Amino acid sequence: MKDKIIVGRRELISILDLNLEDLDAKVDTGADSNALHCDNIVIENDMVHFCLLDEVHESYHGKRMSMPLHKIKKVKSSNGEIQLRPSIKVSVEFFGKKYKSIISLTNRADMKFPMLIGRRFLKDRFLVDVSEENLSKKGK
Repeated sequence: MKDKIIVGRRELISILDLNLEDLDAKVDTGADSNALHCDNIVIENDMVHFCLLDEVHESYHGKRMSMPLHKIKKVKSSNGEIQLRPSIKVSVEFFGKKYKSIISLTNRADMKFPMLIGRRFLKDRFLVDVSEENLSKKGK
């Protein structure tokens, strides 16, 4: 337990393969996997094309991206609805370290954060202190 990093309920994460730095992310132990807020998701020839939606970061909002499709998976959303979502495999930077991560792509328009960090990414590496937030900023 002592080699685990303590994270707050809200943190910053960078998706290196997409050149996205310091995205606001909700740490959600109720979610199984990571999710990124985007729209206009199109799959063609094993590639997924999507438009980023993040009004806080003007340079990212509306930016068109393409990545190899990792897989399409069934995901139960927060309202209990089952969705088929494309996912991508990327390198992320979190608390100064690089990790490989699978991120599903979905429209999170009703949600406050453009990125969700789920249990699968947190498991065996991090402990969540819900009374804290932005501990990654304090460490910089």
